[in-house]
Amino acid sequence: MALNLAKYEERAKRAVKLFWGNRAAAARQQKANGVVDQGTRGAVTAGKNMDGFAELMAQVVRANGLEHATIIHGGRLVTLPGYFRPTKQWDFLVINEGRLVAAIEFKSQVGSFGNNFNNRTEEAIGTAHDLWTAYREGAFGEHPKPFVGWLMLLEDAAGSRRPVNDNSPHFPLANDFENSSYADRYNVLCKKLVQEGLYTSASIMLSPKSAKRTGEYSNLSDLTSIDTFVATLASHIAGEAARSK
Repeated sequence: MALNLAKYEERAKRAVKLFWGNRAAAARQQKANGVVDQGTRGAVTAGKNMDGFAELMAQVVRANGLEHATIIHGGRLVTLPGYFRPTKQWDFLVINEGRLVAAIEFKSQVGSFGNNFNNRTEEAIGTAHDLWTAYREGAFGEHPKPFVGWLMLLEDAAGSRRPVNDNSPHFPLANDFENSSYADRYNVLCKKLVQEGLYTSASIMLSPKSAKRTGEYSNLSDLTSIDTFVATLASHIAGEAARSK
């Protein structure tokens, strides 16, 4: 049976529009309430900015044979046990017949590119390492490996596209980080997260603030594209559905 990608391109554009629209609405509400957050934090505190991507993934799950699986997004039920820590709250979970089928993190970054890249990197690596160690130790039962995904929406702006000069006084940088922009670095990160087996798929999407009207976004490589992310998830879900019959 062919995979059903749930009209993902149309839904991805809708998710991008929702992301920018929710940020703008949250910032307006903060201003109306007389509350001023530092930087752009006022546009983030609503916490619903990536909901469109959760709905996209839910549609992919339903379209590929797991109509009755438990899909969890938001609230305390997205909590999974860890190994180095007691628990971790994910952004999106799929559970079918007691099996952990998928766990996905949705991240975004608008501005403050230099301040947040290292934090995002350390968080992504640590989260995956903790989950796979817990899996190895039987935290989720003796079941096939889940799909583990990491998706980042990055503001497409001069600051994210401009090459960055790093100071490494003792040893040289890896070649793929030389004169790279933050967008390039997220692309390298996503590639390596997959190549090292930390995530089943990892995606970096770039989108300008003007995409609130258009839903515009771009990919940086085939491996890290939303296309590959959705296709890989659909394939995993279809395999789980086949086992459930």
